[in-house]
Amino acid sequence: MKKVLIFAAVAEAATGMALLIVPSLVGQLLLGEDLTGIAIAVARVAGIALIALGVACWPGAPLVGILTYSALVTLYLAYLGFAGGLTGIFLWPAVALHAILSVFLGRLWLTGDHQ
Repeated sequence: MKKVLIFAAVAEAATGMALLIVPSLVGQLLLGEDLTGIAIAVARVAGIALIALGVACWPGAPLVGILTYSALVTLYLAYLGFAGGLTGIFLWPAVALHAILSVFLGRLWLTGDHQ
């Protein structure tokens, strides 16, 4: 059973990496359509979530999985706000919330308090 979990974790993380690097190609291969416009940003956030899911499903690492998601989505959303010109009303509050959450999760991880 552990081998199945590891395989699933690796597969999800690999799909997530593909969504981060070549989201339009993944859309074409999975859905038969290129991703364009805002769909690329959404696909990349989904990619981050899949990477975090893969980390969380790796035996014994749920805290690291949610920390991975929160930290990466903080960076990516901030990037979109600064460089991508995408600035919805909740963008910066979401960046701030994920940044604060990442700090708290990081402290938990560093102190070894995983319960």
